[in-house]
Order: sequence, then structure tokens, then C-alpha cells
Amino acid sequence: MSAFQGMEELLQDFLTEASELLSDVDNKLVELEKRPADRKLLNDIFRGFHTIKGGAGFLNVTELVALCHLTENLFDRLRTDEMSLDAATMDVILEATGAVRRMFASLSQSAMPAAASPALLAALQATLDGDGASSAQAASNSSTTRKRAAPTSQARADAVDWSSLYDAVSGRVSQSAVSVLQSVRPPEEARGQDSPHGRRASDQPDVDGMRAGRRDTDKIVVSAESTIRIDTARLDQVLNLSGEIGLAKNRLNCLRTDLLQGKSDAETLRELDQAVSNLDLLVGDLQNAVMKTRMQPVGRLFQKYPRVARDLARQLGKQVNLELSGEDTELDKTMIEDLNDPLIHLVRNAVDHGIEAAEERAAQRKPAVSVVRLSAQQIGDHIIIEVTDDGRGMRPDVLRRKAVEKGLVEADVAANMDDQEALRLVFLPGFSTKDAISSVSGRGVGMDVVKTNIQKLNGRIDIRSVIGEGTAFTIHLPLTLAILPVLVIKLGDQPFAVPLSLVREIIPINPDEVQEVSGRATMTIRNEVLPIRSLAGMIGWPVNKPPAFGVLMQSSLRSFVLAVDGFVGRDDVVIKPLEDIKPKGVAGATLSGDGSVVLVLDMEQLLAEPTRETRQDLFKLAA
Repeated sequence: MSAFQGMEELLQDFLTEASELLSDVDNKLVELEKRPADRKLLNDIFRGFHTIKGGAGFLNVTELVALCHLTENLFDRLRTDEMSLDAATMDVILEATGAVRRMFASLSQSAMPAAASPALLAALQATLDGDGASSAQAASNSSTTRKRAAPTSQARADAVDWSSLYDAVSGRVSQSAVSVLQSVRPPEEARGQDSPHGRRASDQPDVDGMRAGRRDTDKIVVSAESTIRIDTARLDQVLNLSGEIGLAKNRLNCLRTDLLQGKSDAETLRELDQAVSNLDLLVGDLQNAVMKTRMQPVGRLFQKYPRVARDLARQLGKQVNLELSGEDTELDKTMIEDLNDPLIHLVRNAVDHGIEAAEERAAQRKPAVSVVRLSAQQIGDHIIIEVTDDGRGMRPDVLRRKAVEKGLVEADVAANMDDQEALRLVFLPGFSTKDAISSVSGRGVGMDVVKTNIQKLNGRIDIRSVIGEGTAFTIHLPLTLAILPVLVIKLGDQPFAVPLSLVREIIPINPDEVQEVSGRATMTIRNEVLPIRSLAGMIGWPVNKPPAFGVLMQSSLRSFVLAVDGFVGRDDVVIKPLEDIKPKGVAGATLSGDGSVVLVLDMEQLLAEPTRETRQDLFKLAA
């Protein structure tokens, strides 16, 4: 049975508000570390913890109340100049916000969270008492204990700390922690409690919150956030357009009645054409208005990363400042959720791989504090997100050598790569420039995940790097995935669609202009030799006639000419997945205006199949 029976909606509202508040507190803590005397920041953070504590108290989450109360007292002393902020105090505070976030995770499963670790509670109390050394050691013990308690597949049985394990599963706390918890409870409540932890008698802190009250066969499904905040002005616009469409429908019904009664004069046909045109405009406006309701500022995503960069930089002994810009740029909500992992990888890579150690920066006369920039902007119907650093840059020769050493590419292939192709080697699965595996990097999976996730969003990622000056990763994304702009092409009588974001131009294919280079059919376009890939050859269809047109396409890996029989034109489609079947190279299907099925091609998957089409293969039926 849920610990919050009958309070589910209140709990969800609390988690939504408190999670945003805690993310804001995290960002302000990073800023506070740079400006420890900023009174406004101190007051804002104090109010943040106070608000979270108030909501938790209303829900009777006493463990969260206790932790927030101690942290709130700490900031009360900081803002009244009774104590000063130093690195050890900041470590304790950040460890406390991490504990609060873990409690939120338990609450999201409708389970009462366990108490914060005794070491953390002792660290907070020691900091309040003015014992900085003890607080730093206690915070370190808290973090170490939490990591040690996490199960790992490599742990040996004889290496288990049984005392710490017993404390973790039994919820036992030290006497100092007990006094801290009792000090923040009303006296009458403290006297009435049999447990020293401030829980109700029905709470079971030693039971996994996700499994409590469930059968062993029950499945636990953790759903993604299903709510969204929308400006009421946007909803008003949708409502107004719906009313206008209703009026247009009534007008069409009247005209339909006139036509059925035989009234088909020029004036009636003109009004019908005008009504249809008006309806077309209204539907387009409604479509745009509905799409805008799904748009959210990327700032809600960006606000997570200053804390990530700060913690990793401190762990690596580096000084890094993460600068954000373009937080008001809007993107589809589902895309924002899917961007989280790629951006975390890019920010962490910039701090770990891109930024030099302090001694190396000093030797190159660079500023001691390095800068990582995370920016977003809208250009046309695309969103551009960029992660840049002012670090050492990427050396193409080193990347080639590492790829060969790891057996990811052949030595002769690597030798023939230009610098831009060498930079893209970082996206290969298993590639890493680190010789040793650490908790941060070295396994060669990070950048592969970035590329895969970006491609799932119909986007692409580019790299620019200057040795000694830094590296920039640029992500190009469509505004939304709900509607995809496509170019409809034809192979015989069958229409296909390719993403318009990959199309650069359409050109006629003249057999006299097609040449063969290294056994491949090619064309020279503006002094650039490009390979020709026929759509028929890529999908395995028989060739009935030589191609008439070429679509110049730019994928994330290469430029090429796609040879087709003809094209219909540009269209905006809603992609529907094919149920119970996934043909190779097909992303989904849609319907054209005449009702025929149009397959939407997955060009990256089709290009993964190596082919060598000669000029003779391309025009073998020309005679």
C-alpha cells in the first residue's frame, strides 16, 4: 500500500515544484561558489530549502524535513554573517542537495524515503557548530559510504564492510544524528515516537521503496514525466482557431447542400474554392498552435549542467566555468528529454578530455579558469545546440593512431582520412583516447551514445577543433519530431520520402557527365567529386530504366548524389511506425494527398551498407 494513499495528486504537484526548485538551488550554489558574499543568492537558496521543507512537512515526510531544516539553518547563519562559506562547507551543502534529490526519487515511487546518511547529518551539524575539518571528513565519509553501499558486479565477498552494510539496511544512525533529528521535531511528537528516526509506526525504512507492498511478480514501471506547463495564451489561441474551423465547416456544409441541389454556377464554385482555401489556412494555423503547446525552453534542460560541470571539475582538480546562453530557445518537449544524455556526455567530455590540467594551462599561458560554453539558437526550422571549450583541441593524428591501435579501422584506411574524417572517429563504438578506464571515461561508449541519440532525433552532429584553442560540437535538430518536412521522390510509380534536412539540391543526371572513379560512378558538382548511389540499388529493387534525376544529399557522414526516377515535391508529413515489422532502411510510413502509402526512408541505415555501383550498373538499361 502506498505511503501517500489519497494524496497522490498533492505528492505529484510537490515533486514537480520541488524538483524545479532544487535544480534552481543547484545552479545558484554553483554561482555562490564564485560570489560567496552575494546576499541575494544566499537569501534565494535559503528560501528554496525553506519552501521544500514546508511542502515536505505538509506531506509528513519527516526525514526530508529534518535534512532541509539543518541545511536551512546553515544558510541562515551564512546570510547573517555568523559564518563564512568555504570549499568544505560547500561540499557539505552539495552533498545535502544530492541527498534531497535521492529522497525525491523515493517519493516519486510513492515510498517514504529513508533518512539521510548519519555521516551527512553529522557533517551538517559539525558545520553549524563551526568544526570545518570534521564536517569535511564527515561529508567525505557520507559520499564514500553511499558509493560503497551501491552494488557492483566486481565486488568480492571478502571485501564487504559488514558493519556499514548493516547500518545501511537497518537505518541505524549515530547518537549525534539522533539528537539532530530530535531537535527539529516538536517536543510532543518526539516524546510520542518509539523510533528515533522520526517515522510513523507503519513506515518500513528497511524495505525497498519500489518493491514495498508489491508481489515479487509485479512489474515496476517508472514512467517519464507526463505533464507539461503551457502558457494560457497558447491554449486560448488553440481554442479560437478551433472555433474558426467550426465556422468554416458550417460554411462548407452549406455549400455542399447547394451543390447537391444542383446549384453549380460560377459564384458557388468560387465560394467553395474560397472556403476550402480558408479552411486550409486555419488548419495550418491550428497545427502550428498545437505544436507550440509542446514547445519548452531548453533552459529547463541546461540548468542541470552547471552542477555536473562543477562536480566533475572539482573531482579532476580543474577550474571550469560553464557558461549558458540561449536558454529561452524552444524545442519539442520529447526532444528535450531525449537530449539529456547526449548533452551530459558532451559537457563531461569537455571537462575531462578537452580542458587541460592546471599546470598545462599555466605553461601555455592560458587563464587558470577554463570556459565551457553551452548555447542554443533557432535558425530557420532548425535548432542549433553547441558545446565548446577553450582546451587543448583534438589532434587528428592521435585519433587515427588510437583507432588503429584499438582495431577499429585499418591502417591504410586511417592514413587516407582527412582531418575532418579523423575527428569523426570519436563516434566509433569502443573508441577512447584514454589508456586507462576510470569512473569518468575510458570505456569508449560516451560519444557513440551521443551520435546514436542525435540520429534518433533526425539530427546530426558536427565537430570543429583547433589544436591549442579548443573544440566545438554542434548539434543540428529539427524543431519537432511530430511533423517531418520531406522531399517526395519516385522510383518507378512508387513514391518514397527522404528527410528534407538532408537535401541540398536536385540536379538532372546526364550520362555524359557521369564518370567512374576507383570503380564507382561519380559526378563533379562545383569542383567536388561526389559518389552516386541509386535508390534502386540501396533498397534492392530491380532497375527498369536509368535514373533521370539526382538528389544531392548531405548526411552526417558524407555527401552523395541519390539517383532517382523522378520527384513529386516538398511535403510535411506525420510519420506512422509500421506495426510488427521494421523493413531495413524504412523509418516509417505516411499517406499522400491521393491516399497512396509513402515510405519514409532512413538514409543513415541505408548508407551503412557498402556498395560499389559502377557507371555501367547505373546505365545498363540505357540502351
